[in-house]
Amino acid sequence: MTWRRRAVPVALALLAATGCEGAPAARPAAAPAAPSSATAAVARVCDAPAAGPAKAPAGAVVVDPSVVGDLAAKTERSPAGTTFWLRPGEHRLEPEAYAQVIPKEGNRYLGAPGAVLDGRRTNQYAFGGTAAGVTLRHLTVRGFVAPRDEGVVNHDSADGWVIEHTTIRDNAGAGLMAGARQHLRASCLKDNGQYGMNAYKAGDSIRGLVVEGNEITGNNTDDWERREPGCGCTGGVKFWAVDGADVRGNWVHDNRGAGLWADTNNNDFLFEGNVLEANDGAALMYETSYNAVVRDNTIRRNNRVEGRAAAGRGDDFPYATVYLSEAGGEPRVRARTDRIEVYRNVLEDNWNGITLWENADRFCNSPANTSAGYCTLLVAGAGRCAPPAIAEEPLRSDCRWKTQRVDIHDNLFLLDPAAAGCAAECGRMAVVANEGTAPDWSPYRGAGVAEAIAHRQGNRWHANVYRGPWSFAAGGLGGVLDAGQWRGAPHRQDAGSTFEPRAGG
Repeated sequence: MTWRRRAVPVALALLAATGCEGAPAARPAAAPAAPSSATAAVARVCDAPAAGPAKAPAGAVVVDPSVVGDLAAKTERSPAGTTFWLRPGEHRLEPEAYAQVIPKEGNRYLGAPGAVLDGRRTNQYAFGGTAAGVTLRHLTVRGFVAPRDEGVVNHDSADGWVIEHTTIRDNAGAGLMAGARQHLRASCLKDNGQYGMNAYKAGDSIRGLVVEGNEITGNNTDDWERREPGCGCTGGVKFWAVDGADVRGNWVHDNRGAGLWADTNNNDFLFEGNVLEANDGAALMYETSYNAVVRDNTIRRNNRVEGRAAAGRGDDFPYATVYLSEAGGEPRVRARTDRIEVYRNVLEDNWNGITLWENADRFCNSPANTSAGYCTLLVAGAGRCAPPAIAEEPLRSDCRWKTQRVDIHDNLFLLDPAAAGCAAECGRMAVVANEGTAPDWSPYRGAGVAEAIAHRQGNRWHANVYRGPWSFAAGGLGGVLDAGQWRGAPHRQDAGSTFEPRAGG
C-alpha cells in the first residue's frame, strides 16, 4: 500500500443544479453527476432486500432448514446444473470449521423469503470449490469466520458466478471473493470483518468483472489496519490484478478504510454513477494500475477520520478522497481508454480532493514495492529491473508504475470547512512525489520523479468548478499553492476552470 477548452464546462451546469446549498441527496436523472435511479434503488438494498420466490420453482430441490447440513448434502448428491430452493428459516452446515457447500457447474441457489445460511461463528466458508457458472439469489449469508484475505462466498474464486439480491453480512474475512466474469448485482455487503468483496484470484486471471447496484457498507469491522499497521488490507472492496471491470451504480458508504481500492496491476476500469460517502479513508484508490474512467459519481464526506488522524499527528501529506498512486494511462496496455479520465463528478465536503502521487523509491524490484514479487505490466519479471540495465531505456521508464496521462475535467468541487470539520489542513488538490533516496542503485534518486509527475507526464486539470477555500500542491512535498499559483507558470493547471473562494452559497 502507498499511499481544455474555453467552452462552458459541464460542471457549471452541475453548479447551477446544486444551488447555494451544494449537492443535494438526489437529483433528476438528467444531471450528469447525480446519483442515478439505479443508485437511488440500491440505497435500500440492505434495509429492504428484494424477496425471493415464496414457492419452489418447478424441478428445484427443496432444502430443509431443520436438517443440519441438508444444503451441502443435497448439493453433493445432485447433478450439475441443479436448482436448489432454500425454505424460510436458518440453514446450518455441519458444526466443523471446513464444512461448506461445494457447488457443481451451473448450480443455482434460490432463497425463499427469510432464508438464511448461518455459519454460527464456526464454519469458515459458505460456498467454495472451482465450479463455474454458479448463481446465488435472494439468500442471506452470515456468521462465517473466514481467515484474513479469504472469503466466505466463492471462497476459491471460481469463474462466472452470478450473485444477485443476496445479503452477505457479519462475517469475518471477506464476505465474497471474485473470479473471472463474476457479476455482483443488487446485493448487500455489510459489516464484514475485512472486505465486503476481495476481487483476488491466484494466478491473477480475473477478467470481465461487473459490480452493479449494490450497497457496500460498514466493512472492516475487525479494523485490520489498527491490528496490522500498513497491511493495506481493508475497505469496502479490494481489487487485485483485475483486467476489465465495470463498477456502476453502487452505494459505498461508512466503510472503515477506503470505499473502493484497486491495488496492483488492475486495468480497464469504469467507475460510473456510484455514490461514495462517509468512508473513513479515501472514497476511491487506484494504485499501481492502468487505464480507467471515473465519471458521474457523487463523492461526499469521505476521508474525514483518516484525514483528521493524520493532521492530529502533524502529517501534512494530502491524503485524498480520490487517490491515484503510481497509476496512469498506458497506451501499450489494451483498454477502453489509454489514460485515466476523471470527469463529471461531484466531490463535496471531503477532507481533500484528488491527489496524484508517485513514490520515487517504489518501482519493480525495489524494497519499497509493497506489491512484493509483482512487476509492471510492461516488464516480464522483476529480475530485469536491476542494475545496470534499469538505468537505461526502455527499462528506466518501464520498471516504474507511473502516474501519467491523468485528465481531470468538468468536475464540481465543493468544500465547506465547517461542514467537513476542518480548517487549513484540508481542501487540497495535489500532483506530487517525494525525492528519490533508495536503494543506492536506483536511477530515480533526486527530484526527477517529482518534476516529471508535475510537468512532463501529461497530468492535467481543466474546465472544473471550485467552490470553497481550495489549495493546491505540485511537484515536491511540503509546498502549498493558491489558485493563482496553481494556474500560473510553471504548473499551468485548471485552464478554463472557475473558482469561488467562499464556502456555501
